[in-house]
Amino acid sequence: MQIKSYHYNLEMEYPFGISRSVHTVQETFIVELEQDGIKGYGEATQNRYYGFSIENMQKRLDELKPAIEKYSFTTPEDFWDNFLYKHLKNFRFLMAAIDEAAHDLYGKLQGKPLYELWGYSLENIPLSTYTIALDNLEIMKAKLLEKPWPIYKIKLGTDYDIEIVKSLREITDKPFRVDANTAWTPEQTIKNSKTLKDLGVEFIEQPLVADRWEEMKYVKQHSALPIIADESSRTEEDVERSKESFDGINVKLVKAGGITPGKRMLELARDSGLKTMIGCMTESSIGISAAAQLLPLCDYADLDGAILLKNDIAQGVKLDKGQFIFSGKAGTGAELL
Repeated sequence: MQIKSYHYNLEMEYPFGISRSVHTVQETFIVELEQDGIKGYGEATQNRYYGFSIENMQKRLDELKPAIEKYSFTTPEDFWDNFLYKHLKNFRFLMAAIDEAAHDLYGKLQGKPLYELWGYSLENIPLSTYTIALDNLEIMKAKLLEKPWPIYKIKLGTDYDIEIVKSLREITDKPFRVDANTAWTPEQTIKNSKTLKDLGVEFIEQPLVADRWEEMKYVKQHSALPIIADESSRTEEDVERSKESFDGINVKLVKAGGITPGKRMLELARDSGLKTMIGCMTESSIGISAAAQLLPLCDYADLDGAILLKNDIAQGVKLDKGQFIFSGKAGTGAELL
């Protein structure tokens, strides 16, 4: 194999605000694996919260490049289990980008989409939410009016969260899902859940700080709405302990370390009785197309990252008012433009 990397600045269509940050540009890291003239692509965005920058991913990739190019590639799972995890277990985002590229390459070498290689059907896959990021309330309302969608994800984490949801509810009767991004206390979550349920909210995503497992048990027992883990759900080890503290998990490939562990997490969660969700980090169509291969394992989807961008750098699985459109191309179906 040959490996290359690219760095892009993805400009957001609107400022993307959550409880702890706002950004207008998403820096992203693309990995390209090539074998026999066939190229596979993977992606990891820069994320300071999780401790991964373009610089540290590039440095670690440069160190591993000779070993990667000498590796005798057979399957992505073998590559992940016997090489990537050993060398990159503390670099999950970079591991994810390489694993996605390996899966895309493998699918293209086999001449089939990944979901087809796994024996999955695209019938009855979930719709994706459209995210209304935190902003001035009038801007949030304007975004919702501009983007007619079957389901919305509302970012919260302010002193006026209930006012936000009430104001948005005046505009549409479509289902809402809310994401506090670790900004609430247990007491706030339980109190808010009752009002939010009456406002047509389906579930609450990650209300507490990620490591508050015992407090989350209490919240789960007393919340009027299901609670979905995000920041608390990073690796396969987190799935087992999520059973007592959450009703479901949101798997993001960059957190998990790629498609290989992400698929395992979703399978384990389903076997454990947890609801399953596939999410994203406002990646381009490279990362979104990789994650979309796992939709048949999911109850919920939040894969609107590429449509939140002004300048998508790739093409692949598309999203039209919540519905996914697959091209039928091999691998993840993604290509750099």
